[in-house]
Amino acid sequence: MNYDFRFLNDKIKQTKAVALSLLFILFSVFSFAQQMTSSIDSTSIKIGAQITYKVQVETDTTNVVVFPEGQTFLPLEVIESYAIDTTKEDAKYKLIKKYGLTQFDSGVYTIPRQKIVIGTKVFQTDSLQVEVKNIVVDTTKQGLYDIKPIIEVEKTPSQWFKYFLLTLLILSVIGFVLYWFIWRKKPLTKEEKIALLPPYDRAKLALQNLDESSYLENAEIKDYYSELTFIIRKYLDEKVYDRALESTTDELINRLNLLKDGNQIDISKEDIKNIETILKRADLVKFAKSAPDIELAKLDRNTIDVEIDQVKEALPEPTEEEKKQDQRYQEALEKKQKRKKTILTIVAVVALCIATFVGFGLKYGFTYVKDTIIGHESKELLEGNWVTSDYGFPAITISTPKVLKRDNPPIPEEVKAKLQMSVFSFGSASEPLSVKLSTLKVNQQEGQEKIDLNQVSEKAIQDLEKQGVINMLVKNEKFVTPNNAEGLKTYGTASLPVAGTENYFDGEYILLHFTSQNVIQEIAITYRKDDVYAKEIAERIVDSVELIKEEIAKKEQEEK
Repeated sequence: MNYDFRFLNDKIKQTKAVALSLLFILFSVFSFAQQMTSSIDSTSIKIGAQITYKVQVETDTTNVVVFPEGQTFLPLEVIESYAIDTTKEDAKYKLIKKYGLTQFDSGVYTIPRQKIVIGTKVFQTDSLQVEVKNIVVDTTKQGLYDIKPIIEVEKTPSQWFKYFLLTLLILSVIGFVLYWFIWRKKPLTKEEKIALLPPYDRAKLALQNLDESSYLENAEIKDYYSELTFIIRKYLDEKVYDRALESTTDELINRLNLLKDGNQIDISKEDIKNIETILKRADLVKFAKSAPDIELAKLDRNTIDVEIDQVKEALPEPTEEEKKQDQRYQEALEKKQKRKKTILTIVAVVALCIATFVGFGLKYGFTYVKDTIIGHESKELLEGNWVTSDYGFPAITISTPKVLKRDNPPIPEEVKAKLQMSVFSFGSASEPLSVKLSTLKVNQQEGQEKIDLNQVSEKAIQDLEKQGVINMLVKNEKFVTPNNAEGLKTYGTASLPVAGTENYFDGEYILLHFTSQNVIQEIAITYRKDDVYAKEIAERIVDSVELIKEEIAKKEQEEK
């Protein structure tokens, strides 16, 4: 018999290749299995105690390792995720990742398999079982005490007194500033004191100041005569002729002569002549650059001093009517000054109010500041004391600006045996804000279909339409409460009726529906669209909704 040895050799080679491949695969699996291990430091703990879950990975330095993050250990909770401990051995990394886990309910729990990514491959740890034990209280060693009596607790003091003191302080500062800068009688300056002197005394004082000046020492004759003639002209302007300052020398002298001829002033021709001579000499000095002798200038000064006295003597004594007129003038002047101070005070207060309004408006918004000053019903509700309470059974926990009052509608006798309803509400759809919470328990028979929340939502829309709501835009989405109760949220815009009229205002509505076995729970909120405070109230109410499961509610009710 002839054998084909070449064929036999090929078979042997193929068998060797398959064996080597299987060996390589087994070796790879074994090596990868050795790359990752997981363990816990204890398989039995007490409630609230911590378990340390450890994952150890050995891999090449070129591989990227991704450990699980977040609450992937449920039903156990991650209370701390520790930093990765890394050590290098030759061309490999040894990575150790630890997690702190706990559980607050007794029982036996399984830590699920965790995914570990090493390079491009995904590995899973083994699931581990943990027993959480109750803490046993030895009541034989722990004394029992009677229930303590009710004690009165002091109410937390209101903050209104602090705001009152702050307001009082601000008003006091404003009042002090207004008094100090406007109403206070300020010390008179030297110029103000001189201005209050009678014309004769002011003229005499001006001559004394002229004597103390350095005009003559510096040969400033022009300035000297300008000051000297101003003194006599000013005195005559106030006591004799009210245009003496603006008149020329000839006009002034002619006026003095007319007054003398009319017996209105008892001044001699010689006195008028002396005044004329000095005024004309001063004109020559000022306009013709004349330079009289210094001694002549001193003589002219003395002459003016004498003439002021002569004019004073020549003036008639003021009559009673003139005195009264002067008194009335002083009173009118005082009233004018007081009115000026009042106007300044009003302007300052108004400016301060405007500045305050603008400042707070830029920081908090002008609408908010306006509503704070004038008052806004929705704003007062939003910033008032909210009430958190449970309504219905199973209970719905909700926070509202006012307590929802029981408002059960009448139920026909023929359906009373089939359903139970409880309604709590605040306001109505025709008011700027309304909140209604209702719980409907239906006695379902076996075989009946499960309650469809979409149909319940459509029925709620129809109920709103019966209340006069029109032009409703309807949107639906899934709604989940903070305690993970799922329901249906129906919301949108609508035209809400104005109470007592045929008018409508633009509004918005929110409907929340939940169902549990044979129970339908509904929360309905309507509010004006342009009312930012009502919108914030609605959002806050929706965020506060929590549902208590029926079995828990029954247990709590039995315990009560």
